[in-house]
Amino acid sequence: MNDSGLPKHVLGLSGGRDSAALAVYMRQNHPELEIDYFFTDTGKELPEVYEFLVKLEGFLGKPILRLNPDRDFDFWLKQYNNFLPSAQTRWCTRQLKLRPFEQWVRPMLESGTTVYSYVAIRADEEYREGYASKHDSLIVRLPLKEAGIDKAGVLELLEGTGLGLPQYYEWRTRSGCTFCFFQQKIEWVRLKERHPHYFEQAKLYEKTAVDHGSPFTWSQGESLEELAQPRRIAEIKDEHQRRLERTRGKLQANPLRPDLEPIDIDDLYGQAKVCLACHK
Repeated sequence: MNDSGLPKHVLGLSGGRDSAALAVYMRQNHPELEIDYFFTDTGKELPEVYEFLVKLEGFLGKPILRLNPDRDFDFWLKQYNNFLPSAQTRWCTRQLKLRPFEQWVRPMLESGTTVYSYVAIRADEEYREGYASKHDSLIVRLPLKEAGIDKAGVLELLEGTGLGLPQYYEWRTRSGCTFCFFQQKIEWVRLKERHPHYFEQAKLYEKTAVDHGSPFTWSQGESLEELAQPRRIAEIKDEHQRRLERTRGKLQANPLRPDLEPIDIDDLYGQAKVCLACHK
């Protein structure tokens, strides 16, 4: 049991909009709770993520705890024989996101403390069993879902506080590592344009992995070297524009919120089974 004998309340932030909106919601609706906000830092996040976390700290009025993994991405890449993580083998999430959280919360649980973990699943999303607790004293709560807050509600929460969206929403609609394998090809093109040094770093990781026999490239079906060719970039941009126009043509305009709801990448390419610890 901790010194006070009271339960602990924790809320994980990914640098994405949903977890940020959940933090705003809890601050506004449950100020009586002493919540520990945390961010598990892989060291490979977008700079816009770190900038947004600083803004969020200003609103919350308290620091966001950084849970740095004791061993970084490069260490684990060598442990996995230079094989890149992939949708089939998500060792990056397991080792760089989940493991540090488990190490942090374990002493609390072992002391007999009940820990409430608040997770940003919206009302318009299905609850994913991957968030079910494996420990009786670790209790998962879904406040956004319980309050009926959907995507539009999340955006309203962030706009209403003046936080708005992280700047990376100008070119991709999920947080996570610079080289996340869940990125669509248009996101890789935009990474190359916005942060060319991170794109080159991803190319180097990929080349090393392929040289060591890795069956995966970052982007399905082609290497980043191939994707970066001018003709290929033009094809990707053209295809993305066609998808965008088709999707916009199907949407019904909301006169009350004409500019509030951006079209997500997943709206265009289908819902990916992303790692929620990274992208919420």
